[in-house]
Amino acid sequence: MTGRPTPEAGAVRPRLPGQPGRPDVFTFGETMVALRGSGPLKLGGTLQVSVAGAESNVAIGLARLGHDVRWAGAVGADEAGQLVLRTLRAEGVDVSGASTDPEAPTGLLWSEPRLPDVTRVHYYRAGSAGSRLTADLIRGAFSAAPPRVLHLTGITPSLSPTARKAAGQILPLARECGSLVCLDVNFRARLWTAAEAAVVLRAWVPFVDVLIASEDELPLCLPEGEGARPPLAAQAGLLRDLGVGEVVVKLGAEGATAFTRGGPLHRPAPSVRAVDAVGAGDAFVAGYLSALLDGEEPAGRLARGVTTGAFAVASAGDWEGAPTRAELGMLDAPPGTVVR
Repeated sequence: MTGRPTPEAGAVRPRLPGQPGRPDVFTFGETMVALRGSGPLKLGGTLQVSVAGAESNVAIGLARLGHDVRWAGAVGADEAGQLVLRTLRAEGVDVSGASTDPEAPTGLLWSEPRLPDVTRVHYYRAGSAGSRLTADLIRGAFSAAPPRVLHLTGITPSLSPTARKAAGQILPLARECGSLVCLDVNFRARLWTAAEAAVVLRAWVPFVDVLIASEDELPLCLPEGEGARPPLAAQAGLLRDLGVGEVVVKLGAEGATAFTRGGPLHRPAPSVRAVDAVGAGDAFVAGYLSALLDGEEPAGRLARGVTTGAFAVASAGDWEGAPTRAELGMLDAPPGTVVR
């Protein structure tokens, strides 16, 4: 990775204005076929077939809110790959930067509800088409239409050395094109260790404008040698000193807090009946980026983020419950409301 920027603590850099042919957001990663069971897999039963992937979940959430979004990735030359591409197209996501790998299958995940509030997810993605992403593929897809915002997650670099290289090389390119960079840490302990993740994420931090993480993920991005974990505000301050424009911490049912030049700002989560927490973090990111693209201040970004996150929690599936722009106000309706 070359072209490391000079750290600048301050506000998020200006974004590219909307222009014909330039998408609002470009993101890339692995999207898999998702098989969701109604109970423990060892007992058999029926499975619901869908697709899932952190980056494509965000892409769908943004598309439903009216934004122009491109997703790039690789799928196998199989029916599962066709399902992935067909689903994303149907949701209004541009997949012209995606490719088909004839030598590797589309990845797969199984999820099983084990307790009312606990779901287990099993991945079958080693050697998958999505894990074989190349720098050439992603660089070409990005350069074809430089976006206003590049959205990355910490999942993609954990998949393979080639995927890690692809993600690392796109960061300086985004800086050259003036694209704002958003990173959702999204640490997955089943894919790599915290030590491995920290090495990569610390190298990325100076390129990041908006860093989004859960409270336990934030230390992975801190400079090496910090010792005991400092208070949350101090962690955010260290990251902003390295050039991150704003640090957003997802706090689950407690909402989210943004640390910006104007200081910390907290927004509690709306109260909803929880159905499925999977995908809530991706939904929050989609809402936050949507409001940022609309020119909202941090308070408005947090408000939309916790709203879209609440829709995800109140619905089954990774992305199926993502709201349209017209539906954002529905959470304010009193219980029992019938919209006619």
